[in-house]
Amino acid sequence: YSAVYVTMVSTIYAMVATMVIGLPIGFALGYYRFPGRRFIRLISDTLLSFPTGLVGLLVYAFMSRRGPLGDFGLLFTIKGMAVGQTILALPIAVSLTAQAVEGMDVRYKQTLLTLGARGKQALVTTFWELRYALLLVSVTAFGRIFTEVGVAMMLGGNIKWETRTITTAIALETGKGEFAQGIALGIVLLFVAFLINAALTILRRRERA
Repeated sequence: YSAVYVTMVSTIYAMVATMVIGLPIGFALGYYRFPGRRFIRLISDTLLSFPTGLVGLLVYAFMSRRGPLGDFGLLFTIKGMAVGQTILALPIAVSLTAQAVEGMDVRYKQTLLTLGARGKQALVTTFWELRYALLLVSVTAFGRIFTEVGVAMMLGGNIKWETRTITTAIALETGKGEFAQGIALGIVLLFVAFLINAALTILRRRERA
């Protein structure tokens, strides 16, 4: 139960940070044209394939006692894991959001301008039109965060009752030969993911109705 709790808390922290930071950046990259936009997209797309172990190592170095963030005491804490998970999921939120905005019909923006929509109103309307695509972005980022092992292990330390997540518990129990326990935790992982996807599906159907 503690592994489930830690997993949910760290996932919530990371998801909130990822959506608050990633969606606006991705939307700006897809909606506006400014110098350096393509370079930022290139960096974001490159980070999509960034090894999780390397992300964990870099964040670990920053959070260690000798690192610039050492005084905050984030290492081997839930918040520390959430920071690493956020860094992993941010490129997903940024790149997929930008891709969704760029994939819109060019006539949509022209229609908004013709109807008199300007500034904030046009942005809000475009954002609302993309709500289903952004839900898909959120689910993809959630999958990246919720099932992460390497970053959670390195930054959390897999401390029992404190920072042990479902995925790190599965790895530990399997390593000890406790396959039944590992499978049980895996079922919990799949069940939570199923519930979230089912809720989003129901929400989409209600919106369309």
